[in-house]
Amino acid sequence: MHTIMKNPFTTEEHELIRQTVREFAEKEIRPLAYELDREEKFSVDLAKSMGDLGLFGMCIPKEYGGQGLDYLSLIIAIEEIARVDSSQAGTLSVHNSLGAGPIYYHGTEAQKEKYLPDLCTGEKIWAFALTEPNSGSDSRSSSTRAKLKKGKWEINGTKTFITNVNTPITRGVTVQVVTDVKNGKKEFSTILVESGTKGMTAEDIHDKMMWRGTNTAQLFFDNCSVPEENILGVCGEGSRTMLRSLDSGKLGIAAIGIGLAQGAYEMALNYAKNRKQFGKSISNFQAISFKLADMHMKIELARNMLYKACWLRDNNQHFSIEAAMIKLYSSEIAKEVADEALQIHGGYGLIKEYPIERFYRDQRMLQVGEGTSEIQRLIISKYIGCYRK
Repeated sequence: MHTIMKNPFTTEEHELIRQTVREFAEKEIRPLAYELDREEKFSVDLAKSMGDLGLFGMCIPKEYGGQGLDYLSLIIAIEEIARVDSSQAGTLSVHNSLGAGPIYYHGTEAQKEKYLPDLCTGEKIWAFALTEPNSGSDSRSSSTRAKLKKGKWEINGTKTFITNVNTPITRGVTVQVVTDVKNGKKEFSTILVESGTKGMTAEDIHDKMMWRGTNTAQLFFDNCSVPEENILGVCGEGSRTMLRSLDSGKLGIAAIGIGLAQGAYEMALNYAKNRKQFGKSISNFQAISFKLADMHMKIELARNMLYKACWLRDNNQHFSIEAAMIKLYSSEIAKEVADEALQIHGGYGLIKEYPIERFYRDQRMLQVGEGTSEIQRLIISKYIGCYRK
């Protein structure tokens, strides 16, 4: 089994988490990954198994049913799941960072007590609805509206590309809505909508290129009515709630990128050592060995940057720019590593029987989901002062 280089940001407890999750992923997820990808099937059993292992609600305090661990612990778990299957890592990342996270950080005590215990066990999962058919990178162009009528929010609109929202164990979804318009400026809020609420329907999105083992769906709201107390956080502060959650979500996407790259690199290394051409293993050829050396270097650099960002988050320091940088960089190196790993496999890399084909497809999600690579570059360029007058 390949080992990870020692890292100054991790403790013995972190490395024990890594070992435990890696063993789980190898034993429970790897045997099912090909079938779930082929059938485009969300696995309730695997979600519950991850819950049994304590991977849901890792950063939620024990008083609400969580593990009370730091964010780096969660990131290591996501990384190790992605090393085997990005779909299960995606389910885990979205649920923790964008599902349970906003409820814990912005919810009332009543909301926390009502929802978090089930969300920490894997019995239930939660989704996060921001993107709309005509509102992607420009989140402030969202048009889904909610009007307060007789003590209830009446929601109308459409959301799309929503992860975890239409599974048999989905408890509900946090929705960004427009609650007012003042002087032509939209006021955004976030509202908790439970699954099965009248007026909300979901339609699965099929034939995806990547993350075929996750659930992705569209949401339709037609006079969907929820209690006034379902507002999450302060009314009118919804955009801030969403963007803060996305900063943490970027770290999860980065972990998926690094985990995917690690898995692809290991497959390429093993293949290169065992594949013989011209009388010797192809790993002996400089063209191949240099590719593998570059992969190892890029993964190590990305992992160090990610763990630094997690350290900042865990120590209550500003980490938004670091989140943007590592989300961008890990997405890029996942693309590069998966591409080179497939090249090393030659013709076999083009066959679904070999997992590298799935890894090559799955990495493409990372440059789009939770803020495109272009948006991350815009954030970084603003931070370094490119747009100052």
